Amino acid sequence: MNYLRIDPELSINLFGTREAEELFWLLNLNRSYLRKWLPWVDGIQSPQQIFSVIQMWEKNSQEGSSFHFGIRFRGVLAGSISLHAIDWTNSQASIGYYIGEKWQGRGITLRTVKAVINHAFYGHGLNRLEIRCGKDNQKSKAIPVKLGFRQEGIIRDGEYLNGNFHDLIVYGLLAREWNIRAFAL
Repeated sequence: MNYLRIDPELSINLFGTREAEELFWLLNLNRSYLRKWLPWVDGIQSPQQIFSVIQMWEKNSQEGSSFHFGIRFRGVLAGSISLHAIDWTNSQASIGYYIGEKWQGRGITLRTVKAVINHAFYGHGLNRLEIRCGKDNQKSKAIPVKLGFRQEGIIRDGEYLNGNFHDLIVYGLLAREWNIRAFAL
């Protein structure tokens, strides 16, 4: 899947290098907000760095090890979602996401994660999905909870962020637990 229209105002597309500058400016405009939860934000200081990262994502997509999508709301890049750490042998993967601060509160992330779940289970035939969220990241934790993921545990000091370790909560969802009709948005 290179592109998916989720609804009339929302779509996702695989990132390409042509979007490096646009992604950099999204990150740069939201740097202080995103750095609270994403340890890599401060390391990105130029569009060229994003260009290199997107090249790596393109290679990973070709290999099938991860897929990184831009989230577009009314045509504007509003965030990113990925299906990564894909383990084809064990039929599982992780979902990661972030959205710019001004796009919060519109259901964008929830609708996008739902679409990626559907694609992972029905398009790729995966059996298990995982989402990890910072223990104190209430907005991020709300997504897997609303979509029926189960909290499976806590990874103590699971991520080094802004000079300190913090705990990560692990949420899991199995294909047999996912009922698309139960989570109509």
